[in-house]
Amino acid sequence: MSIPANPWTLAARTEKMNSSVIREILKVTERPGIISFAGGLPSPKTFPVAEFAAACEKVLREDGKGALQYAASEGYGPLREIVAAGLPWKVDPAQVLITTGSQQGLDLIGKVLIDPGSKVLVETPTYLGALQAFAPMEPKVVSVASDDEGVDLDDLGRKADNGRFLYVLPNFQNPTGRTMTEARRAALVERAAALGLPLVEDNPYGDLWFDAPPPAPLTGRNPDGGVYMGSFSKVLAPGLRLGYVIAPKAIMPKLLQAKQAADLHSPSFNQRMVVAVMQDGFLARHVPTIRTLYKAQRDAMLAALTREMPAGVTWNTPDGGMFLWARLPEGVHAVDLLPKAVDQGVAFVPGTAFYADNADPRSMRLSFVTASVEQINIGIKALASAIRAL
Repeated sequence: MSIPANPWTLAARTEKMNSSVIREILKVTERPGIISFAGGLPSPKTFPVAEFAAACEKVLREDGKGALQYAASEGYGPLREIVAAGLPWKVDPAQVLITTGSQQGLDLIGKVLIDPGSKVLVETPTYLGALQAFAPMEPKVVSVASDDEGVDLDDLGRKADNGRFLYVLPNFQNPTGRTMTEARRAALVERAAALGLPLVEDNPYGDLWFDAPPPAPLTGRNPDGGVYMGSFSKVLAPGLRLGYVIAPKAIMPKLLQAKQAADLHSPSFNQRMVVAVMQDGFLARHVPTIRTLYKAQRDAMLAALTREMPAGVTWNTPDGGMFLWARLPEGVHAVDLLPKAVDQGVAFVPGTAFYADNADPRSMRLSFVTASVEQINIGIKALASAIRAL
């Protein structure tokens, strides 16, 4: 009997799947001596290990059987109540779906709202993980021009016809670090409603402000016209793999069905631990320590860029979050710079990874939260040296 060497036939949608450029770059950063500004990883200094150790003991002692059993797909009731109560507009806990990280939220939204050929609108640039999550559903992804204040509403008006939704990160956006202004938020919600265009608002970084909180969320201004996503990864720990989606009743049942098909439910044990940690107002004490740390690291990177970078390199000043956005001189492309930078002992993410189309080859994302101030000073000096050498 002849046995074929490869009996597997892949689904056509797998052609649309692609690897994360960032994850590939992170493999490079594992080399000894590499200073990485590449990953979107929270600083492990912020992880509340002692609090989770106590929560683990408490959960197992008080509700061990429930924590280790299958559970409702919607999520642990007390956690859904905490999420709903923490939002700045009235949300019924029944509208809260606990997800296995906010990345799963993107996947579920894609499955429920996107058909092959559906038009999905995104900012320019946008979050790479969203592009990856939506890609297997085979949408037509359309970039909407964006500036320092957010989405360009005139360009949105030209492109929104038959759009399924607009995906936006208004607060300390990944990758640019920019924050949408209050005026632009108000105008965007009004324009989107007039166009009949739903908004998918992703807010993993909104609590990480440095001097003042960002303006109010988009979704709270028109709850029936938006889906809101949040995460515990940036304020507690990413290894928990817990996020949430706030959805209007019109689509919540289908998101729940997609969740059931994907993984039945997010880890019961982890959900209970988060509730145990958060019950005594822990986040109100903990998050300010993250802000203080990240602000100091941002300031160190801004100072190093000012001190070291050659003429023609520009960058922004984010008001919070984990990233800043830089642009190289005319004729210098970030993809070409990366291997030279790695040779100098420093890594970053070329900005082209974050564009749905018409990528800016001179752009790059720098993360300032996982490197120490000393590493930031050494790494930015090395990066500047690599730029000069091109």
